[in-house]
Amino acid sequence: MNASWRSQLESLFHHTFSTKTMEKSEWLKDINEGVSSGNKGHQMQEPGTTYRTKSGFVRFLLQERPGQVDYIELTDTISDREQMLLSIIIRQAAAEDKLGIGNPAAEKERIALELGRWVKEQLETGKRNTPVPVEFTSSRLEHEMIPFLIVREQGSMHSEHEGLEKLLHSFFEEEVMIIPLQEQEWLILGPASILKDDTAESRMDEEGETADDMLTGICSGLHGMLANEWVGECHVAVDYPIIPAESVVDTAATLRETISLGRKYHIGENIHFPWMLSLERLLNGIPEEQRHRYIELVVNRSDLLLEPEIITTLETFFSMNCNVSDTAKKLYIHRNTLLYRLDKLKQDTGLDVRMFRDAVLVKIILLLYKVTKRK
Repeated sequence: MNASWRSQLESLFHHTFSTKTMEKSEWLKDINEGVSSGNKGHQMQEPGTTYRTKSGFVRFLLQERPGQVDYIELTDTISDREQMLLSIIIRQAAAEDKLGIGNPAAEKERIALELGRWVKEQLETGKRNTPVPVEFTSSRLEHEMIPFLIVREQGSMHSEHEGLEKLLHSFFEEEVMIIPLQEQEWLILGPASILKDDTAESRMDEEGETADDMLTGICSGLHGMLANEWVGECHVAVDYPIIPAESVVDTAATLRETISLGRKYHIGENIHFPWMLSLERLLNGIPEEQRHRYIELVVNRSDLLLEPEIITTLETFFSMNCNVSDTAKKLYIHRNTLLYRLDKLKQDTGLDVRMFRDAVLVKIILLLYKVTKRK
């Protein structure tokens, strides 16, 4: 069943539908053992055939395939009247070929949706290291792929799937896998070949470009395309290549945390990298009370450190790897002006950010201030 039909049925009946596949022999056995089915003794039925399992689950047949059947399962309560109406709708939709059954594209989307629901369940229960179940595993998931996470604020997940797929295909020039996790959240598995082609290897050899640099460029380009041609402003995170069948849940959790930390500590930035947020991840584990206490000590020491101009100067200084000349150029100020600000900060606080130890302390202060000043 394609995403559009599932969405419509869930909206109409206010139930969550799970599309599954079962061996035909098991299906027939369950029919004969089921309760209140009215179908005992039948070898096979048409789409819409329904029965209740001994556990109380309701199953609706979608289609029969060689040795297997596809069906919808409901695990929550449904009335006999709803069951009859849903059976009629499925039968009619199948007759008009609206379910997308047998359609490779629809089948691919169905598997992605089911996989997304499974990943979401593992994330909610904290099972980060669970491998992908065999029913979702394909050859694609057993090869290296680059994971991206896209998060946006508004829109409909189902209605945008096709448009997102086309854009991603044009961007990567290869097939990608789109796994919806929530209404505004997609896990994207892109081809790892973009890090291993001749052009990429040449850039790494001749220009000294690292895998981090390449992933940063790819993610920046992806965000620009999505922002301009599809979803407007969104957040994008990327991690190193993975074998999805082995670690897709753990990677999804890491990318979620990456975007959460990026939005929290770096307001205004939309592209986030887990290898750039190690300090933020560490500070995020500090209890809120201790954060406030530390900031209060700093503020009592000197207000200068938290003035907007000084904050901008310091953030630029750190982003330029503490290089005075590069920082002055970035800020469009004279080098002596920058040195004056740094000297004044040292005089007022005793902290010289040109010294490694003091630079680390000031960096921590600024990060903590960002998440405490808004409380």
